[in-house]
Amino acid sequence: MVAQAHARAQVGEAGAGPERVFDWLDEAAAVREEAGLTRRLRSRPADDPVLDLASNDYLGLTRHPAVTAAAAEAAVRWGGGATGSRLVTGTTEAHTALERELAEFCGYQAALVFSSGYTANLAVLTALAGPDTLIVSDAHNHASLIDGCRLARGRVARAAHADPAAVREALAARAEPRALVVTDSVFSVDGNAAPLAAHLAAARAHGAALVIDDAHGLGVLGPGGAGAGAAAGIAGQPDVVATATLSKSLGSQGGVVLGPERVIRHLVSAARTFIFDTGLAPAAVGAALGALRLLRAEPGRAADALRVARELADRLAGAGLDASAPDGAVVSVRADDPEHAVRWAAACRDEGLAVGCFRPPSVPDGVPRLRLTARADLTAEQVAFAADVVLKTR
Repeated sequence: MVAQAHARAQVGEAGAGPERVFDWLDEAAAVREEAGLTRRLRSRPADDPVLDLASNDYLGLTRHPAVTAAAAEAAVRWGGGATGSRLVTGTTEAHTALERELAEFCGYQAALVFSSGYTANLAVLTALAGPDTLIVSDAHNHASLIDGCRLARGRVARAAHADPAAVREALAARAEPRALVVTDSVFSVDGNAAPLAAHLAAARAHGAALVIDDAHGLGVLGPGGAGAGAAAGIAGQPDVVATATLSKSLGSQGGVVLGPERVIRHLVSAARTFIFDTGLAPAAVGAALGALRLLRAEPGRAADALRVARELADRLAGAGLDASAPDGAVVSVRADDPEHAVRWAAACRDEGLAVGCFRPPSVPDGVPRLRLTARADLTAEQVAFAADVVLKTR
């Protein structure tokens, strides 16, 4: 849609002056506005009074005193930034401790921390795949996985959503010597989980590796929140690699790759988003370590997040809304169209509730939704309030 607007605006513009070079942006913006797809930034104050069910703070740890104190202590000790790439000056003792503790907690041999979950996904796919690799990617995978597939320059087979049979079919038809099966663990739009054990069986039947984006599983699924790999009993397997973010359940910033030691060693030498990126800021490392240690001390937080999600879904579905049955901490509610989703989310905010608003192209099936994030620290009264606001503003 926007690309077509660009192409139309460029016709006959070869001799246009410098002030006309970006005229196509105005037409593209008008097309987006007409379709109800314009996105706008909203600054929030530190003391925003609304109940936040729009973030990914699944365990309610972003403002926990132990987490913020750990972030402050790390900043004071190591400074405001990592000062360079991880291979030059950007690896501190705190980075190494975080990697060791994440690998141990999630059940993998080794871990490597990145500046974001996005760069972690790009790293895995570009370093483990290439022109001689078939990548079988779930149709509902996150944009970072999709971009990683594109950058890897291998052939990509888009498999039907959460369908191990489709994965097997794609792998059986491959001519490439190597293959990866790539999937989210919990899908960010509807909160449903991938059949990881079945995907691994399909991958093994055809000599492929399994790559899991566990951004929405870490801290929520598995024993004490150890992640979807642990929940499925496949964490630490020699042909399984997982990625995750530190910005959701761990209330910080950054990403991580978990897997066999030889995979992590390869990434250090071959992953461009590791080699050429400044290391994760010490404050973010400290916050993630503080949150991880708190989760290990209070493993019930993971179960609390799941309980809140199911209660929200039950209340909304019981009142007649098309609400997803969550496998993780995400609950989505379908809207009639993009404009309805935008109005609905705005009405919720006016009533004191912040919810996510997902519209094309952010939703793989083209259906707009409100998305509610369940948090482990929500009270019964807050859950009831959230459900009531969504229902009365529909």
